[in-house]
Amino acid sequence: MDSPPRTRNTIAILAVTQVLSWGTLYYAFAIVAHDIARDLALPPAAVFGAFSWCLLVAGLSATPSGMLIDRHGGRLVMAGGSLLCGLGFILLSQARGIAGYYLAWSVLGASMSAVLYEGAFATLNRQFGVQARRAISTVTLFGGFASTVFWPLTVQLNSMAGWRHTFLIYGMAQLLLCLPLHLLLGTPQASTKAHQHASQGADFSLAQALRHAAFWKLAFAFSANSFIFSALSVHLIPILQTYGHALSNVVWMAALIGPMQVAGRLGEMRFARNARPQAVGMVCFAVLPGSLPAVLFWGQHQAAVALFCMLYGFSNGILTIVRGTVPQLLFGARNYGAISGALAGPALVARAAGPIAIATLLQFKASPALLFSLLLVFSLVSLVLYLLAVRAGTGAADGSR
Repeated sequence: MDSPPRTRNTIAILAVTQVLSWGTLYYAFAIVAHDIARDLALPPAAVFGAFSWCLLVAGLSATPSGMLIDRHGGRLVMAGGSLLCGLGFILLSQARGIAGYYLAWSVLGASMSAVLYEGAFATLNRQFGVQARRAISTVTLFGGFASTVFWPLTVQLNSMAGWRHTFLIYGMAQLLLCLPLHLLLGTPQASTKAHQHASQGADFSLAQALRHAAFWKLAFAFSANSFIFSALSVHLIPILQTYGHALSNVVWMAALIGPMQVAGRLGEMRFARNARPQAVGMVCFAVLPGSLPAVLFWGQHQAAVALFCMLYGFSNGILTIVRGTVPQLLFGARNYGAISGALAGPALVARAAGPIAIATLLQFKASPALLFSLLLVFSLVSLVLYLLAVRAGTGAADGSR
């Protein structure tokens, strides 16, 4: 592994750029979406549909981005992603109609697979090989503060300058901060030793992984979980209000999710650092279906809602680390970027579908009990698929040696 100063520098760079990229690309949109709809005279379906389209583009871009990082390292790929992201935000700030609006989100979608966790995890794997787990945990720990920082920041900027100037500022931040920081990442040569060490374990090519049952079970386990995450990211607050809770109470309960994501990641680093990532994944996949009954059956009680938000945040926080570590153990480090990108593709499609599916059900006046029952089914499916993937993957590493 690289010397401690280089390790710290890489983690520090990605910690900063992940907070900024997640905050601007993912969390800011919910704050300004209704203002965009009003200013561009677009229906909400078109406004939110562009964000779903962005996630679909990101899914299509994930595997090529991962392959580039496998071959060349993350320095130029993540810097190129920041360049695209900055240009996309500038285009978005200048959009005057639906064509320009969707063009901007297409550019932003192409940047996502390079600048968000998929690109960061592949970069850490490329640099540190089998020793990347702790670095991934640390980067996700900082990434958990993205919503905490950028929800209030976006509210403030939007109220002072409007959504156009807000996205213009975010575009310049990508160009003037994230792009230079990504250019400071280590070169591929620094990771040669790590990859030689990693190759002693599983060593799948992308084609071999795609033919293995464990790959598809893991991909759809992540996809079912991503469906839940995206649906709740957009619709949790209005759904909880239908139980009769005041908006202010719902907001503070939902605000527990972010800190609990960080708490989950701290717990993983402190208490599970020597545990097998597969076992850590079993816990986080099981916590979500274990927490949903609290809000499904006792959603009218604030304590039950708060408990759900805490457990949901805890589970989702650890799941991010699982997404970064389990694929390497099952399929190896040499082609990690391509394989993890292929795994991320279905999950990003599911993430795009989640808000639209729940919005459609809400249009038909679906009850909160029905909505949470649907999410409970998805969480159980994701748990079962994950367990099957881990079981199928037990012999995968041995079979590839």
